[in-house]
Amino acid sequence: MNLTMLTRRSLSLFAAVGGWRTLAEAVASRALFLVAYLTSGRVPTSALIAVGGVFAFAVARVWTDRKYWQAAGGLLVVGVSAFLAGSTGRGVDFYLVGVLTSVVGGVVFLASMLVRWPVIGLALEATGDDRFGWRRDRARQRRYQKCTAVFLAKFAIGTALMVPLYLSGQVVALGIASTLLTTPATAACAYLSWRILRAEADPRGRVTP
Repeated sequence: MNLTMLTRRSLSLFAAVGGWRTLAEAVASRALFLVAYLTSGRVPTSALIAVGGVFAFAVARVWTDRKYWQAAGGLLVVGVSAFLAGSTGRGVDFYLVGVLTSVVGGVVFLASMLVRWPVIGLALEATGDDRFGWRRDRARQRRYQKCTAVFLAKFAIGTALMVPLYLSGQVVALGIASTLLTTPATAACAYLSWRILRAEADPRGRVTP
């Protein structure tokens, strides 16, 4: 796989999950809830404001890009978060989805590394002609293991920070941690993974062992 193809697949995967707009919407929903909570001190009101903000983003996305499922996905996530917080009256429950995502993601990524089916390899090679041929190439498998380890580190840090904050009911601290350690951290991990893969390509674009 040359660097051009690798870059194209990486960008396609990024676009498939919504690109920068999805990242911005995820950050906005968490930030809106936190700001509204700090201002009003009311969980239901804060949840509604967060839903309203993401709804506005969703309408704009459908109007400009016609990307219905991505808009619906963002609304679904913030809707579940708002429902959890509104039904319990606990602000920390708005961030429960992010906490659980970090825990489950860590388990999945760790398991994939242990069985030598790294998630990043599966994702990047999913559209190739030989989807599992990379597993016979130790160099490529090693590179995908490194990239998967980058994401695993993010999940581990997120779990170590957010779970105690959630259990102790610290809404503000959890809101800040969730905002920074979910979407922005995922974007940083994607960039680092791309750098890892790119660094192992020679000047002619061939990936070296």
